[in-house]
Amino acid sequence: MHPVQRADFDQLMVPNYAPAQWVPVRGEGSRLWDQQGRDYLDLAGGIAVTSLGHCHPAMVRALTEQAQQLWHVSNTLTNEPALRLARKLVDATFAERVFFCNSGAEANEAAFKLARKVASDRDPARDEIIATTNSFHGRTFFTVTVGGQPKYSDGFGPRPQAISHVAYNDIDALRAAVSARTCAIVIEPVQGEGGVLPAQRDYLQAARELADAHGALLIFDEVQTGVGRTGALYAYQHYGVVPDILTSAKGLGGGFPIGAMLTTTEIAKHFSVGTHGTTYGGNPLACAVAEAVIDTVNTPEVLSNVASRSAQLRDGLTALNRATPVFSEIRGLGLLLGAVLTEAYAGKAGEVVALAAEAGVIVLQAGPNVVRFAPSLVISEAELASGLARLGQALARWTA
Repeated sequence: MHPVQRADFDQLMVPNYAPAQWVPVRGEGSRLWDQQGRDYLDLAGGIAVTSLGHCHPAMVRALTEQAQQLWHVSNTLTNEPALRLARKLVDATFAERVFFCNSGAEANEAAFKLARKVASDRDPARDEIIATTNSFHGRTFFTVTVGGQPKYSDGFGPRPQAISHVAYNDIDALRAAVSARTCAIVIEPVQGEGGVLPAQRDYLQAARELADAHGALLIFDEVQTGVGRTGALYAYQHYGVVPDILTSAKGLGGGFPIGAMLTTTEIAKHFSVGTHGTTYGGNPLACAVAEAVIDTVNTPEVLSNVASRSAQLRDGLTALNRATPVFSEIRGLGLLLGAVLTEAYAGKAGEVVALAAEAGVIVLQAGPNVVRFAPSLVISEAELASGLARLGQALARWTA
C-alpha cells in the first residue's frame, strides 16, 4: 500500500487548510512524534482541545470499555454515559439542563437558536443577537455571522440578519446597543481567536445587568475557556457572573468530538420535542470519554496545576522576552495565554509558529500579532520548561 505522505494532503483534501509539512503519528502526554520519529513539546493542545494531553490513561480506558459495550443509538433512545455526564455537568455548574452535540459550532448554533426560540415564544419582535467585534463562535453560517470577524463570513452570500457587534470590554458601547429588540448578548469570557483577550469582570457584570434589565439572555461561549482551561471548571466561575446559557466543547472531550449547551429548566423548555436535534449528539462513546475528562479535570489537583503551570508559563515567557524582546504583553487566564508581538515584529506570529515547530515545540497564533499557548492542563513542570527552552532557541534564531 502507498505510504502516507504530507504531499497526499495537497492531492486529496479540500484546500481549506494549510497544515504544517510534518505529520504527527503518535502522542503521549504533552509530546508528539512525527513520521520520522522526531519529538515535539505540545504547547498548543490542538487549540485548547487535548485538556489531558495525548492518550491520557483515564480517557483511553473509558473509550476502550465503552467501545466494547455500546457505540451509537439514535435520539429516540437515551443512554447511560450521556445521563451520567449530564448529571455531573449539572452538579458542577449553574445549569439544570444539558443538550449534547458534536462540536463548539453546534453548541453555539443550539444556543443561538434557543435564544431566538425563547424570544419568539415570548415576544416575536425581539430577535437581535448582540456579539462582540473580533469574536469567534464557529463555522456554521449562523455562528460565523454571530462571530465578529467578517473575513470568515464574506463570500457566502446574504448573511443571517438581526445580528450586531460592539467593541469587546466596552460597557458604554454595549449599553448603547441593547434595546427592546435584543434577545441575547453573546460573549467569550476570553476572546481566543480574537487575540487571547480576557474580559474585565465589570464588563461581564454589566452585560448580566443589561440582559436582566431588557429581558434578554446572556450567553457565554466557553468552547475554548471551559473544562478547567482558566483554572476554574468554567470561566464564569472565575468571574462570578452567571450566564443563562453556556456552551462547551473542545476540552470537554479531550480530543474526542463532543459539544454541550448548558442552561436552566425555564429556558430549556422552549426547546420542546422536535424543535432541535442532532444525529450523533450524546452518543455513548463521546459521553463516556467526556465523563472521564470531567472526573479528572474537576479536582483540586488538576485545577491547582493549571494555576502553577500558568505562573510558570508567564514567568518563562517574561524571561525569554528579556533575552529576545519580541513581546509587548503576556495576557490571558490560566493555561490560555497570548504573547503579543511588539510593533517591530507585528504581523509575524505565523513565523514564530513555524520556527517553533522547527525547534520542536508546537505553539499557535491568534491573529497575526499574537502567539497563543494552550497546553495540556496536566503538563508537568519539566515538560513546560523543555518547551520554553525550545521556544527560546527558536526566538534567538529568529532575531539573530
